[in-house]
Amino acid sequence: MPEITASHRVHGGTLSYCRHDSAATGTPMTFSVFVPAGEGPFPVLVWLSGLTCTEDNFTTKAGAYGAAAGHGVIIVAPDTSPRGEGVADDAAYDLGQGAGFYVDATQAPWAPHFRMESYITGDLLAAVDGAFPTDPARRGVFGHSMGGHGALTLALRHPDLFRSVSAFAPIVSPTRCPWGEKAFTAYLGEDLAAWEDHDACRLIEAGAARFDDILVDQGLADPFLENQLKPQLLEAACAAAGQKLTLRRQPGYDHSYFFMTSFIADHIAWHAGRL
Repeated sequence: MPEITASHRVHGGTLSYCRHDSAATGTPMTFSVFVPAGEGPFPVLVWLSGLTCTEDNFTTKAGAYGAAAGHGVIIVAPDTSPRGEGVADDAAYDLGQGAGFYVDATQAPWAPHFRMESYITGDLLAAVDGAFPTDPARRGVFGHSMGGHGALTLALRHPDLFRSVSAFAPIVSPTRCPWGEKAFTAYLGEDLAAWEDHDACRLIEAGAARFDDILVDQGLADPFLENQLKPQLLEAACAAAGQKLTLRRQPGYDHSYFFMTSFIADHIAWHAGRL
């Protein structure tokens, strides 16, 4: 059972900060859980954050809990990587602690602890389902930037776990952008086939699990739009594979949580309608 380190009343529900030991990462991990008022069981949304974030960025900045309370949805927000002494790190913001990329690393020095795919799909879901009134059959995933990449790829790779998926400004094809190339070289090595197993566009092109729709919001004033995010690649992959995609290009919005808080209620309502 996870240890609850803090709790807060919000929008009639309860927000809990939790800590537990992960077998996947071999470290303590932290996450937050919002549970709406009532007895449940409730559908669950897993939020995956972007580079440099912890579980606290979404909790304090996204403004999501009013909508979650209104739709009766649990929201889980994990940290983005293992942390602590003895855990590999890098001085750059886009590698190491705070930059797990939601993959299981195979290369030294990352492999012992950087197993974020196994953590999210295994230890985290088990801990939440065991301690909170969830309905595991009604679970969706969404995220931002690196976490948008995580949401798309984990949903495509684990359709038995997730019934719906959406993203804000996701890294849609990490095999074709500097952030992804750097992280995948470090975590997965030089085998490009291994990279493609964690690239949403490549997974869709290869016939990965179909969803009734995928919702993506992308700000057109995002400074990372052209070099890192490249939503047109996802658009092309979905069109070629017959996967429905709702890609909303939002004029004037950047990459920050101001963008997410503007449209987070839309995403929660969209997921709630599918869960």
